Amino acid sequence: MSKFYYNEEQEFYDAIVVGTGISGGWAAKELCEKGLKTLVLERGRMVNHIADYPTANMDPWDFPNGGELPREEQAKQLKQARTGYTTRAPHNFWFVNDLEHPYNEVKRFDWMRGYHVGGRSIMWGRHSYRFSALDFEANKLDGIAVDWPVRYKDIAPWYDKVEAYIGVTGEPLGLPQLPDGIFEPMMELNCVEQHVREKVAEHFDGRVVTAGRVAHINSAKQFGGKNRMRCQFRDRCIRGCPFGAYFSSNSSTLPAAEATGNMTLRPDSIVHEIIYDPDTQKATGVKVIDRITREEYEFRAKVIFLCASAIASTAILMQSKSDRFPNGMGNDSDQLGRNIMDHHLDSGASGKLDGFEDKYYKGRKPVGVYIPRFRNLGGSSNTDKFIRGYGYQGGGSRGNWQDSIKELSHGRDLKEAILKPGGWSFGITGFGEILPYEENRMYLDYDNLDQWGLPTVTFDAEFRENEWNMREDIKQQAADMLEKAGLRDVETYDEPGALGIGIHEMGTARMGRDPRTSVLNGYNQIHAIRNVYVTDGAFMTSASCVNPSLTYMAFTARAADHAVKELRKGNI
Repeated sequence: MSKFYYNEEQEFYDAIVVGTGISGGWAAKELCEKGLKTLVLERGRMVNHIADYPTANMDPWDFPNGGELPREEQAKQLKQARTGYTTRAPHNFWFVNDLEHPYNEVKRFDWMRGYHVGGRSIMWGRHSYRFSALDFEANKLDGIAVDWPVRYKDIAPWYDKVEAYIGVTGEPLGLPQLPDGIFEPMMELNCVEQHVREKVAEHFDGRVVTAGRVAHINSAKQFGGKNRMRCQFRDRCIRGCPFGAYFSSNSSTLPAAEATGNMTLRPDSIVHEIIYDPDTQKATGVKVIDRITREEYEFRAKVIFLCASAIASTAILMQSKSDRFPNGMGNDSDQLGRNIMDHHLDSGASGKLDGFEDKYYKGRKPVGVYIPRFRNLGGSSNTDKFIRGYGYQGGGSRGNWQDSIKELSHGRDLKEAILKPGGWSFGITGFGEILPYEENRMYLDYDNLDQWGLPTVTFDAEFRENEWNMREDIKQQAADMLEKAGLRDVETYDEPGALGIGIHEMGTARMGRDPRTSVLNGYNQIHAIRNVYVTDGAFMTSASCVNPSLTYMAFTARAADHAVKELRKGNI
């Protein structure tokens, strides 16, 4: 992707897209390819594919202090460090400085952000799963929150479209709780992962160990433009992939949008308000602060797509106040900022496996195993301890770094210890669904402003009884499967952290059937303002237990198609 181009004299566009991550990239691509002159606004710096991935080809010995940051640098990302992986030298520059971008916590909330073109599409985990029919019906069946205004059949064609464009590896399983899609060849399991797969199938009816479904090209097939080729199994994905092997906005959707000649991309543009016209009852544009110069701008458009992330898009709506919307744009239901969801993780089990000493593996594949949900699917899978379910991610590997630093090893003994691979180990961690609780919320603090004079976000959200009970089952079932698979020294663990640790913030401007209980309709439009669409995680009505990015992309493509058709009909 080339550097952005921008005409300061142009103020009116067919469409404005706010954000350049997973959702924003798709919105830009779809709107531009359908002929709309589209302004794409990103609050962070420019990032060009390949040219701006500074550590992509660096080896461990190229980093001072083994990749550990100096204390003065660590102090800038103390909240980011809660994940345990964001604050290492190979990739910490993708994540914001907590001191420059503060937020407030009534209860701990781990908000992991990257402010740059491409957003978290550069750093995401790439797991790509479809929601199932069960997921879209779950709220209604359980009497929880509000019903989704769509069903799986409505979204399935859009999952097809997205998968065919981005490339998703996977194995067809025929499971109703994890619908199959259009797959690239599955990432192969190593020998220990295959062993666990066979033993789990032998001892547990209805449980499947497969490879994670990830947005990586794993064949010679061409996906999403000329910038992408087959995965090289380097496992340096979070640094930015110069091969474009995994899907990102930078390597795929934004270049596609640019190729149309219809995209104007403006980084360093902090959108803080959507402008509302009470006469037409439509949005007419956005207000922007230049991140560097602090100058203020207004840009006009016929349709606006908010794709800034669940928290950021909701903050923009909250700041968009008027006589019609005194509590924030589209907030007639008082649901704006409520129902924050994520996935809870870091509970599970691990152990060691004897044998297979004559086997190893080649390359560093970017994904391990996935065990789809098997709880509360009917019959013996049901439990009365919690509703909904969870899946597992994990894998097997060989080696023990401690072998190279034994105090009693030196000289030839030390050399042999380093050169010989260690024993095999295997572990899995649960990814559980968090229910949409109205009390789990975010709001704005106008007494604590950021450096651009904008209110900061305050979080007040926590895990509740259903999640805590689910975590106990995650541990127990994980240990049971590993023991049945023949592992020894099996140990469970539970490190809950807090909401946000899964980096899947959702639900803060949920869609629903009734304007009195939701912010958006079934096409991601604000109920009362039909030319504003919200297609990032904010729209989610429930969370399922699978990674949500594929669903964001599918809904974004669908919403863009709807917006263009409505524009052409003169309805918005």
